Amino acid sequence: MNPIRIAIIGGGLAGASLIHALVKFPHLDVHIFESASVFKEAGMAIGIARNAQSALELISPSAAQSLQRAGAVPMRGVRFMMAYGDTAGTVADEVDDVVQGKRLTSIVHRADFLQELLSDIPREQMHASKKLLKVDGNGPVTLHFTDGTTHECDIVIGADGIHSVVRRLVLGEKDPAASPQNSGAWLLMTLQPFDKAQASLGKELVTMEDAREYGWAGKHAFLMHNILSNGELVQFVIAANDKEESTISDQWQRVVGVDEIMELYQDWPSHLNKAVNELLCGQPEHKALYLWDHPNASSYVSGPICITGDAAHSTTPWQGSGGGMSIEDSLILSSLLGRAKAPSEALTALQVYDQVRRPRTQRIVESSRATGAMLTGKKEIDPETMRTFLSRWDFIVDIDMEKHRDEVIRLFEAKLKEE
Repeated sequence: MNPIRIAIIGGGLAGASLIHALVKFPHLDVHIFESASVFKEAGMAIGIARNAQSALELISPSAAQSLQRAGAVPMRGVRFMMAYGDTAGTVADEVDDVVQGKRLTSIVHRADFLQELLSDIPREQMHASKKLLKVDGNGPVTLHFTDGTTHECDIVIGADGIHSVVRRLVLGEKDPAASPQNSGAWLLMTLQPFDKAQASLGKELVTMEDAREYGWAGKHAFLMHNILSNGELVQFVIAANDKEESTISDQWQRVVGVDEIMELYQDWPSHLNKAVNELLCGQPEHKALYLWDHPNASSYVSGPICITGDAAHSTTPWQGSGGGMSIEDSLILSSLLGRAKAPSEALTALQVYDQVRRPRTQRIVESSRATGAMLTGKKEIDPETMRTFLSRWDFIVDIDMEKHRDEVIRLFEAKLKEE
């Protein structure tokens, strides 16, 4: 049996988790292409919730171990706190792993996790400095790279992130959903040594003995902090919306001055105001990142080409599910392609992947958008609403990934019989 040749475009978390899942199948010849000169991740820390942890375990023991080896810190729970009004400083809603009897999330440094996922991939299947120029053919497919090289394959999987070239190939350049949209919200992240962050926020909020993720909802801004890298680092994040809708632009960054930061957080509880001043206000201005997401795509697949991860469903980070969706995608795609015995069956696998994954991932993108409007005061949120706020995550984290995978496999087998 000739191998099915698969090319993954993009060497971030989506591509890395996918090749990690696919290399175990001897009948798949998988190569991954990264436009940068090295395989690396941008960004700081991400949460890998129990749905994604379950997906990692179903992919392979080594995938789950990659999370541990990367220094992931399991959170004992998540607390959403009020940061304004008469209830400022109180817990609005929380999930506790011990009380619930189920793990919730672990926080991991993106770059460390990526390196662990790629650590056992044969070097001859990893190709850096390969920027995709164009794609010819409809099976087999020829990839053309800007350095003049080519690669022939049967299946192309775009894992090339929010700026995805492959997404535009799938949808067409003129499709309004081919490009992402600016949400108007921005965030500023910093990683701080554990001791420094603990001194600013207080030992009650930053402790390895009771490690939790905290989110603070204010009238016009949001603040979050969590622990990672085996307790060596604390991620500290602030976020807000641009004041005027008309200022929303095509920019990916904006400059945030200290005066603007201090104004946003001046009426917050004193210990949070102190932490913002100490951790972020030591320099006159920062570069903040605008938060973008994708409009719903009509399909994730076009013939032998498909998209996954941020290329398919880039999302705002309000529900911490971007990385988790990528890992879920990798489980489902690998479960399908691993059962395909010929390129024709691989095409059916892509159709089933699209049918099953698109509704769930697009629902998460929409839910995150609405959640962000609440957390940053764009949509008014009261303490009563906050008391059940974490139930917004239920449909994301409570999915039975093993059942999800098995249903997908049954659907795939049924479609093969039809054909």
